[in-house]
Amino acid sequence: MMAVERVERRLAAIMAADVVGYSRLMELDERGTLTQLQSLRREVIDPAIAEYSGRMVKLMGDGALVEFASAVDAVTCAIEIQRRVEEVNPDRGRADRIRFRIGINVGDIIVDDNDIYGDGVNVAARIEAMADPGTVFISRSVADQVREKIANRLESRGVHSVKNISRPIEVYCVCADVAGVAEPEGRDVDRAPATPTHRDKPSIAVLAFNNMSGDPEQEYFSDGISEDIITDLSKLAQLHVIARNSSFVYKGGAVSIPSVAQELGVRYVLEGSVRKAGNRVRVTAQLIDSDHGGHVWADRLDRDMTDIFEVQDEVTRHIVSALKVRLSRDDEDRLARRAAVNAEAYNLFMRGREQTWQHSRTGNIEGRRLLARATEITPEFAAAHARIAFTHVIDYVNGWTVDPEATLRQGRDLAQRAVEMDSEDPQTHFALSAVLLWSGELEQAADEAARCIELEPNSAEGHLVQAHTLIFAGQPEAAIDAISAYMKLDPLYPDIVLHFLAEAHISLGKFEEAVAILMERLERRSDSPTSLTLLASCYGHLGRHDESRAAWAEALRIDPQFSLERRRRILPFKNPGDFELRMDGLRLSGAVPDGTAS
Repeated sequence: MMAVERVERRLAAIMAADVVGYSRLMELDERGTLTQLQSLRREVIDPAIAEYSGRMVKLMGDGALVEFASAVDAVTCAIEIQRRVEEVNPDRGRADRIRFRIGINVGDIIVDDNDIYGDGVNVAARIEAMADPGTVFISRSVADQVREKIANRLESRGVHSVKNISRPIEVYCVCADVAGVAEPEGRDVDRAPATPTHRDKPSIAVLAFNNMSGDPEQEYFSDGISEDIITDLSKLAQLHVIARNSSFVYKGGAVSIPSVAQELGVRYVLEGSVRKAGNRVRVTAQLIDSDHGGHVWADRLDRDMTDIFEVQDEVTRHIVSALKVRLSRDDEDRLARRAAVNAEAYNLFMRGREQTWQHSRTGNIEGRRLLARATEITPEFAAAHARIAFTHVIDYVNGWTVDPEATLRQGRDLAQRAVEMDSEDPQTHFALSAVLLWSGELEQAADEAARCIELEPNSAEGHLVQAHTLIFAGQPEAAIDAISAYMKLDPLYPDIVLHFLAEAHISLGKFEEAVAILMERLERRSDSPTSLTLLASCYGHLGRHDESRAAWAEALRIDPQFSLERRRRILPFKNPGDFELRMDGLRLSGAVPDGTAS
């Protein structure tokens, strides 16, 4: 049998650069453009690449492809190139002035003689095409490596679906917060804005309201009011509402509203404060239009604690009115209906919900204790029952229980009871969908996820549980679409989402793409044995057996008790062959012997 030559691969930082408006410049002055470009390559580009240990892979007529071993070196080199170009060529108004766009990505590449190929290169090229003239745009994987290591601020330009790349790409601009890099002068007329601004509908982010009570322990209350306003607005399909996970990132610090709006891809930002004293509460809120920085609406509301729901309703309706959203009868009914809840029970609910947001074992225990007290006061408190149900799902998935099956049954009973109590509350359907998913009842789980999204079109959680259900149901293409919808609602998404996205690509047999996604996840959280196991499987399928065995060994080093048999038992794949596909990669590399199940 003829030996198959092994393809050389490596992880690298790839810089793609091109000349802005090259064809137009050549038409205006072909000789002058070529002379100017050659001078910039000789005086600026080549010296900068050499200074930061880059390798020029290829030169095209209007651009270049450069490989670096370090993301920090690649970004620093790109900043330096843009700075030096501006110094050499300072006449900002000249029509024949050469400027560059630069895009950088970190990814897996295939090396063929002196050329490079692969997903890492393709993503760099797509990011470069999005960049403003005179700027440097980078992928999320690069941003995570250079953050805190360069002086420049990184500004998210949103999540994008790009040609020939199946997964969404989050893009950052390396901002000119320090002297040197050119500020963007504006885009070519034929180029769309990089940030998704959802101009087809009003887009809004609700920041965590400031706690003005003078008691740090009251933080849960101001957070809870903000979260409930997000939930109410999320029920309106006419709006694009950013999820709590992303909008709460800015909590506790001074923020620039234009920067927040840019990073989250919205036009409007709601900020405010809450002061709670005894039985009185004061809520101050202001809605800001980031396009011009002016207030669209602002008010101060003083109420008794017993009227807190009225305060939330009033804020929501003021926002809807200010944004000129036309409500249907169903929308009116959806916003108007709110189950009567005792003020003390609601207070306990907010405290318990805040604990469960930690997604930790201790947070679940304390959250359940507080939520149970809320249901003792108000037995028909559907949202509290639903939240308790979801904590049982988290315990089951993470193995935080001595009797997993009993835990899952308990979660299911609570979630079903919550739906029976209030079938119009989207959170009850979300909780039931999650329980049914892990119970292996995928069709019913999909129905409950769809009902959650129907009642709350902007439910990030609903889209994510829908995506997870689709992965296990053997519909990975639809799962990728659901994850893309989720990322638009939660642009600063947690790293676990990348694991789900990699799962979908593995089910499609797209192992190269899955490797790139898993590497990005592991750059953000290197201690995930589940992601390392998937990476080992992908490497096995790709014939990269040494890397497969190394990834599997690292997974076991992190968690010596990690069990493939437990994964087989709890992962609810409709088609057992989908799990075997993951096992096959480990067997092919010899990470585990043939026939091994645990």
